[in-house]
Amino acid sequence: MIPEHLTYLLVDLFCILVPFLFSFHPLLRFYRQWRYFLLPCLLTASFFLIWDGLFTGWGVWGFNHAYVLGPFLFGMPVEEFLFFLCIPYASVFSYHCFGLFLPRLRGQYRLAAAFFLLQAVVLFLLAFGHPAQWYTSVTFILLAAYSLFLLVRKVDFLALFLVTYLFILIPFVLSNGVLTGSFLGRVVVWYNNERNLGIRILTIPVEDIFYGMLLLLMNVGGYEYLRKRAQP
Repeated sequence: MIPEHLTYLLVDLFCILVPFLFSFHPLLRFYRQWRYFLLPCLLTASFFLIWDGLFTGWGVWGFNHAYVLGPFLFGMPVEEFLFFLCIPYASVFSYHCFGLFLPRLRGQYRLAAAFFLLQAVVLFLLAFGHPAQWYTSVTFILLAAYSLFLLVRKVDFLALFLVTYLFILIPFVLSNGVLTGSFLGRVVVWYNNERNLGIRILTIPVEDIFYGMLLLLMNVGGYEYLRKRAQP
């Protein structure tokens, strides 16, 4: 039986453990990409932690003290800070692996661009149609705006990112399901349904799918920017 106060910490560690160990595999060598990953990760984490802290203070979501270690900063447990390192690391590692084994995805721009454009339009409409649902409106507007920014820049990694994100949705649902009470009966992170659409996948608010996409898209965007700048 998992000790209750270690629940969130173990979710973080399980998410990063295998990607970290395989970062040193001779066929993958993701450790060589750390210099491109670290700064975007820290900048993105800072942005999300400010957002996270505000929404925690406003009661959009919160944390069950029984299932975390205990130290809190700005209303958030230390595990929440680790989340913005562990999840991006595992995801950018996966993105790196797909890039190695499916390099032709970088040339598949039109279909991915059409998807992100359509998604942005739908997200804007939903956001402006639900202004009182802060989690919905803020998440959807930010993801739509960042997607349009990438489309204007005509980045070449959208198809590769999309395939990666579809792949990591499975571990995402598993880990987020644990945090929201799907499997262990422990609600580590709770959500105020007055501030979201009230639509759940298992116990996961549907907004989390798009929140996660924005988190990872910003990490990958920064990673690709630094990586390409370093190329001769």
